[in-house]
Parts: sequence; structure tokens; C-alpha cells
Amino acid sequence: MTVTVSAMFIPVHDPDAALAFYRDALGLEVRNDVASDGFRWVTVGAPGQDVDIVLSQPHGGRSQVEGDALLSLVTKGSLQAAIFRAEDLDTTFEKVRASGAEVLQEPTSQPWGARDCAFRDPSGNLVRIAQA
Repeated sequence: MTVTVSAMFIPVHDPDAALAFYRDALGLEVRNDVASDGFRWVTVGAPGQDVDIVLSQPHGGRSQVEGDALLSLVTKGSLQAAIFRAEDLDTTFEKVRASGAEVLQEPTSQPWGARDCAFRDPSGNLVRIAQA
């Protein structure tokens, strides 16, 4: 039996700002952009990789209380969104930094062997990028 990742969800408060980060700065492709009942979610993914990343607003499909709680965690920067891989970490870091993203950590060799960097997306989610 093989289990693979199909989709993951990242809560974002502003889909357009999220697109500027995930599409324009990270280079992910837009696969779907849906608006319904006053909310919007955008599906992005890495070209050639069959994993969908759904950027969704916290209140979409949730109760007001649940949406408020999630939004509070997102805007405080309490959630880690994802860890991405890049073939050239330094070039990727410079591209993302040039986009205006908040830098949390410049490329660094970690004690556990990885070399990575970290940013906050426009919603406050922690995003790490590791050398492939």
C-alpha cells in the first residue's frame, strides 16, 4: 500500500497577497481560483509535482468562532505553512527577499544537516525553504 500527499491547506487572510508570495516570489503555478459565498481559495503547486496547495481564507467553510480562532493563530505567526525545497537556495532566497517577504532566517547550515532559510508569508505563516 502506497500513500502519497494529494493536497495541503494553508490559511491566508488575503488571497491576492498570498498569490504575490506563493506564485510570484516562490514560482508556484496557479491551478484553480474559486470564489464562493464571499470567500475565495486558490490552489497552487510546483510545476511537475502532483501536490496541490490550497490557499484558503480562515472563515471559508468554518463557523465564525472557528474562523476567528484560526485567523488569530495565522496573524500571530503561530502556524508553519510548509517546507519547500530549492535546487539553488541562495538564488531562491534572494528572489523571495526581493519580493519584500519578511525574512526570519538567511540561508544557514543546520546542525541536523539541512541548509535552509525562513520567511513569513503575507498572512504570517512560517515558510521554510531547504536546499534540495
